[in-house]
Amino acid sequence: MDLHLTGRRALVTGASSGIGEVIAKAMAAEGADVVAHGRDRARTEAVTAAIRATGGTARAAIGDLTTDAGADAAAEAALEGGPIDILVNNAGAYPSRTWDEASVDDWRDIYETNVISVVRMVKRLLPSMRERGWGRFIQIGGGLALQPGADLPDYNASLAARHNLTVSLARELKGSGITSNTVAPGAILVDTAQRHFTSLAPARGWGETWEEIERRVVEESVPNDIGRLGRPEEIAAAVLYLSGPLADYVTGTTLRVDGGTILGVH
Repeated sequence: MDLHLTGRRALVTGASSGIGEVIAKAMAAEGADVVAHGRDRARTEAVTAAIRATGGTARAAIGDLTTDAGADAAAEAALEGGPIDILVNNAGAYPSRTWDEASVDDWRDIYETNVISVVRMVKRLLPSMRERGWGRFIQIGGGLALQPGADLPDYNASLAARHNLTVSLARELKGSGITSNTVAPGAILVDTAQRHFTSLAPARGWGETWEEIERRVVEESVPNDIGRLGRPEEIAAAVLYLSGPLADYVTGTTLRVDGGTILGVH
């Protein structure tokens, strides 16, 4: 299926590794002109080099989105090649803190990282989208925004804010040709997750092979109806759909890609 992304320019924040890297590479494979954002120049440029090596078009945009100067630098680099049609707000932090461990400053910092950074980039790229009458804003959220537990309170709240601003932005963009949506992953098998669960395996008796560990992780830690962790490519597929004209009639929604972890009408 042709998703009609050829010739579109897409900025993916937090694209130097993990889900963001996979989204950037998938965008390029569909013909989009990709701008991969990251804070680490070497890692980000390695991603763009890999895209170009497979025939895609990509450039890097470096900047710390928790600051106005960093967001300015990233936006300026992204816009050097022309207007951005698609902004994927993937960059963020995932701290593991309990209510007792998370200080007031931690709450403030995670909001700056996971929420205000999104607002910074939207404000920098929305005006040119309005001028052209077409655009896409896609936030990477998560199921914990809808069904939080006791742990990770600051992170969960920041996810909820991302989901909320997505809908508010969609309402603001009514009739403009620009849409705003959220993709909400479940537990996804990125390198950091695999290392984390593997480190827990000996103490919890989860086995020695990754196949054994993954099965036990899903049974005991992150249950879902599919029986495995999600893959970054599955998140990228959802982003690709929302990025193109086939999703013109989809806005203000949350597309959950979580194996059925979060159930209900949310």
